[in-house]
Amino acid sequence: MQARQKVGLEQIRVFLEASEEVVHFEGQKREEVYEWVNTILRQHDYERLHRASKGLLRRYLMKMTGYSRAQVMRLIRQYSSGSEVRVKSYRRNRFGSRYTRADIELLAQVDAAHETLSGPATQKLLQRAAYDFEDPAYQHLAGISVAHLYRLRASRSYRERRVPIQSTRPTAVPIGERRRPDPQGRPGYLRVDTVHQGDLEGVKGLYHINAVDEVTQWQIVGATAQISEAWLLPVLQAMLEQFPFHIRGFHSDNGSEFINHTVAELLNKLLIEQTKSRPRHSNDNGLVESKNGAVIRKHIGYGHIASAHAQAFQDFYREHFNPYLNFHRPCGVPQVVVSKSGKSKRRYPWYATPWEIVRQIPDLAQSLRPGVTVAQLNEQAQARSDLQAAQHMQAAKQKLFASFQHRKSA
Repeated sequence: MQARQKVGLEQIRVFLEASEEVVHFEGQKREEVYEWVNTILRQHDYERLHRASKGLLRRYLMKMTGYSRAQVMRLIRQYSSGSEVRVKSYRRNRFGSRYTRADIELLAQVDAAHETLSGPATQKLLQRAAYDFEDPAYQHLAGISVAHLYRLRASRSYRERRVPIQSTRPTAVPIGERRRPDPQGRPGYLRVDTVHQGDLEGVKGLYHINAVDEVTQWQIVGATAQISEAWLLPVLQAMLEQFPFHIRGFHSDNGSEFINHTVAELLNKLLIEQTKSRPRHSNDNGLVESKNGAVIRKHIGYGHIASAHAQAFQDFYREHFNPYLNFHRPCGVPQVVVSKSGKSKRRYPWYATPWEIVRQIPDLAQSLRPGVTVAQLNEQAQARSDLQAAQHMQAAKQKLFASFQHRKSA
């Protein structure tokens, strides 16, 4: 549209009478159309025209632009208010971002250190960092909901920073009683299982021994080159010594690595009751089996690791991994809810570290082993924040993996 030369009102009237058959002329870009309307109104000094001339000019604008009468009137009112007829910029209303990029970076850092725990467990870590360890950087994230935590993990900012058991054959050995342990709220009833670290060209890898207390979820992991009696016994002894409380029960599946006379003699000597899983009760050892995947496989993986590195892994577990698991990694605390039909279902209303669960035990001092005090355990728990302990563990793990990968490549 061009409007460099003024078109008189009489010419406009003749144009409209001659173009009654034409519905409208197609305009160009909206910005150009608005600029043309503004020029026409200014050339004819619209405010000073009498009523009939205003109507004539309005019909002319409608014919040329193809706009409705209401839209043309809105443009005329904009011009009459003293402003230019221009396209108004529009910005959609948006909710303000509650969590900043710095918060997302901090969440990614926590997930990287803890291998991305579940939402409630991560929420517990953030709350502990803000309130227990009084880190001001976590004050904002401490109030995040689990649902919004997952939304932050799905955001682009998070993804820019944060780049999955071998079963054993049952044997009929008259060792241990086939029943489920009944701890009655007392610590010291262990669930034990083995995790094999793969085969390579017919050569067996090392084995992880996983022991979890049923009540407190206190977890001790060990490593052995073989699961024969001679190799397994010293590892079990070292693992049992790492528990801070008296051991009362030892429950495993029916694998021959635990159901043998050597292990039974050791447990009898320590006055530890030995039980084993029942047939057709797959959940008897479900607690430790879930920890196999959520803890060992998540941190160590599935690839083959030669049995020659078992001692190095044993040292890593004792010095770095086990303290991290028990003092700094939250886990779900189950609550059994019985429905009206009598069916029981486990719910996880709150998350806590094993040490926090241990502290809730009545008469805790009486349950601890000789030489272990609550003050010592609490001092160990407060020595590092959750993030510091996780990063310290991750650094030790990377160093461990680098040591035997370097030997393999050499």
